[in-house]
Amino acid sequence: MSEPRTPSPQSPASPPAPRPETAWQPLASLRSEMDRLFDNFWRGIGTPASGAAQAALPRLFEGAFGAAAPALDLVETAAEYRLTAELPGMDAKDVELTLADDMLTLKGEKKEEREEKTEGFHLSERRYGSFQRALPLPRGVDRAKVEASFDKGVLTVILPKAPEAAAARTRIEIKPGS
Repeated sequence: MSEPRTPSPQSPASPPAPRPETAWQPLASLRSEMDRLFDNFWRGIGTPASGAAQAALPRLFEGAFGAAAPALDLVETAAEYRLTAELPGMDAKDVELTLADDMLTLKGEKKEEREEKTEGFHLSERRYGSFQRALPLPRGVDRAKVEASFDKGVLTVILPKAPEAAAARTRIEIKPGS
């Protein structure tokens, strides 16, 4: 059996292994640059600004994409369907809900105007956005009993199931295969 060899002082040292944090450095700088480009695109301005001017810059499409497609949740229980729509910054008077031809249509429009004057600075912003979502009505909804409420920017629509629709549901036993 031989003894383990220890390197002699005259043998050349092997190159050090690369440090893990430097392996990702090119990708990190690429990501940083892409983030900067996207931020500038959405800001609508190619050069960065600072201070009050930065806060006052109009942002292209701000709220437009959110307004075009409000976040919706649809939950089914044994007795009803519950639809919730997040509409931040809106009031019930800004929203229209209609039911026609087995389609539930949600429309809304948001108007915002802001004016700010300080010494050497005047800001005047107007933003308008509207949205419309049309959802097919689930089968078996009792159309005469549909209700809606609006609280703190959240629209809740209750679509009760007709009694015959709730009773028509049957659980089927699944037998193990042979």
